[in-house]
Amino acid sequence: MIVFKVITPDEAYDSIDLSILGLLFGTMVVGLYLERADMFKYLGRLLSWKCQGAKDLLCRICVISALSSALFTNDTSCIVLTEFVLQTAKQNNIKPHPFLLALASSANIGSSATPIGNPQNLVIAIQSKISFGQFLLGLFPAMLVGVIVNMSILLCMYWRLLSGEKDEEIELEEGNFKKTSATPQSLDLTASNAMPSNLNEGSPESEAEKEVINSPSLNDTKGDIESGKICMSSTDHDLNIADTTAQTLEGCNGPNESTEMVKDTTESEKEGPSRAWKRLAWKICTYLVTIGMLIGLLMGFNMSWTVLTASLALVVLDFKDAGPCLEKVSYSLLLLFCGMFITVEGFNGTGIPNTLWNLTKPYAEINHVSGMVMLALVILVLSNIASNVPTVLLLGGRVAAHAAATSPHEVKKAWLILAWVSTVAGNLSLPGSAANLIVCEQAHRAQSGKYTLSFWTHLKFGLPSTLIVTAIGLTLIRG
Repeated sequence: MIVFKVITPDEAYDSIDLSILGLLFGTMVVGLYLERADMFKYLGRLLSWKCQGAKDLLCRICVISALSSALFTNDTSCIVLTEFVLQTAKQNNIKPHPFLLALASSANIGSSATPIGNPQNLVIAIQSKISFGQFLLGLFPAMLVGVIVNMSILLCMYWRLLSGEKDEEIELEEGNFKKTSATPQSLDLTASNAMPSNLNEGSPESEAEKEVINSPSLNDTKGDIESGKICMSSTDHDLNIADTTAQTLEGCNGPNESTEMVKDTTESEKEGPSRAWKRLAWKICTYLVTIGMLIGLLMGFNMSWTVLTASLALVVLDFKDAGPCLEKVSYSLLLLFCGMFITVEGFNGTGIPNTLWNLTKPYAEINHVSGMVMLALVILVLSNIASNVPTVLLLGGRVAAHAAATSPHEVKKAWLILAWVSTVAGNLSLPGSAANLIVCEQAHRAQSGKYTLSFWTHLKFGLPSTLIVTAIGLTLIRG
């Protein structure tokens, strides 16, 4: 844009919205400190606590994913919950793709309810000047019903699989997970300690456990066990729990951080209860600061400064060098936003977006059902072609101006429609949103029970779910 003199360097700098970058940066910092405070580990444990079966597990994933995404962004929720979902599915010998789809799709739907749920909502909240509370009230009914409908579609599509019945098409298409799960060396012997589950309650040991116990690899270590090099007796239950904690934390926080946290736990045991109390006090302070941030947002305080203030408070309360935590902030995402601001500004300068919008504008009046459907289709298609954030940057001002000219009292509703459709559009296809790609990549790279979620597996569910959820949600948006 600058090299070809579409815009000048000064215009490029002026197009960057620092309030959006500040809000995005602060949200990532708060999410990192909540992760260190084990917030997402506790959410992961809720997935299998007193679980009554595979269908119950899928419903829990939908609810927890949606709520956590609304408060801590959908990308963060998907990053930290994917490993828990895979572990729970594996230890209960269930194919994980219904649960992975539930995690990603519910995260997208849930994130639509708040300005801090996803990046495009951040842009809409700043540009429209809609308060956090108004945003939440306007989209919460659509989000709530959308999660329930999405959950129902998943249950209908995968009822046989969740009931334990064999599906030949799925087995042929997704045989890689079956092969991985059946390999004794890939099984996590202590996964049940990390995430207790009642899905197989009533059976003393699963078939997978029998395979591991009878496998040659364990028989070969018999001599080591007898000589005391390896001890797997019941008296070493605490050792198993420690190993499991390390594995669980590694899935949540990465190998380096998990090692540090386990090390902190060991040191606290050596130094006495004072260190444990300090860590508990720090966790409580972290949660209180986060609650205070949410209260401030609901009271209508400036969103960027409120989130930045909360992130600064968490840095100070940590009483440690903030470098290791700040290094985990996705600066590439901030740079990507700067690039998008400049690119969209230059693209607007060419006049092409105005020409295309003028062709669509007469058919996109939100005070008519046909106009609302037309606008939703434009947003849906453009979000899957150009991604949702550029779509919001391109259409936001135009949609609001058109609504102000035709129906001045529905300007806020126009912004909320843009937020709802551009977010739910991410469920249509696998590349449709970053949350989908994160779940897919995390599942593919998982150390135990890795799984490849294919494009067509996602599309078979994503297409009907997106169309139905979008249509129902449009009728519930409150302007």
